[in-house]
Amino acid sequence: MQALRRLHEAVVGLLLWGRAASARPDASEVLSQHLRQRGLPHWTSYCVKYSAVRNDQFGLSHFNWRVDGANYHVLRTGCFPFVKYHCSRAAPQDLALQNAAFTALKALNVGIPTLLYGIGSWFFVSVTETVHTSHGPVTIYFLNKEDEGAMY
Repeated sequence: MQALRRLHEAVVGLLLWGRAASARPDASEVLSQHLRQRGLPHWTSYCVKYSAVRNDQFGLSHFNWRVDGANYHVLRTGCFPFVKYHCSRAAPQDLALQNAAFTALKALNVGIPTLLYGIGSWFFVSVTETVHTSHGPVTIYFLNKEDEGAMY
């Protein structure tokens, strides 16, 4: 997995013209800060540009994420030029099998559907939000406006 991570980082680095990863916040920090800024919502779904974050969650497709006592089930995929997150507040569960299945599906289809999803998302982004991180502001993108406090 480590070799695959290095290869992925090298390819993305070339595509992004080698912007230093150290100058960007971790994607996990953006995730946590976004959830905090939204007041720990029931759910949220957003994209963040690869060029804006350091992809510290590489290899994670479905996982638990705790923020300030709340647990989220996170579906995450790279869909160049974005990383896509869908988060639902839920009790912690063992998501290892689902994570492995989603990761295997992405590998088997060589990422083509996720690339097409990323390109399509670029055309349909309708709302942005600024997330404040330790490395400065990061813009995240939404395909539709989320209703604050909505359960679904």
